[in-house]
Amino acid sequence: MRNDVTLVKPEADHRLYVELSNGTKGFFDMKPYLGYNAYQELKNDAYFQQVGIFYGVVTWPNEQDIAPGTLIAELSPA
Repeated sequence: MRNDVTLVKPEADHRLYVELSNGTKGFFDMKPYLGYNAYQELKNDAYFQQVGIFYGVVTWPNEQDIAPGTLIAELSPA
């Protein structure tokens, strides 16, 4: 069963508020990932704010994304 992201909102301090199709809601902290090359652009707050959803996955314009398994495993309850 897929648990697609249905809502994502950027929050302060590089956190994301996320809602999934199975009703799960919570916060995902991007700070631990900002040291990786693929996520360097996300340090820019204006770019971080451009987060969206593409086929149920959290994404940004330059193709950064969060693997669904990682998102679910590290989601803190809302």
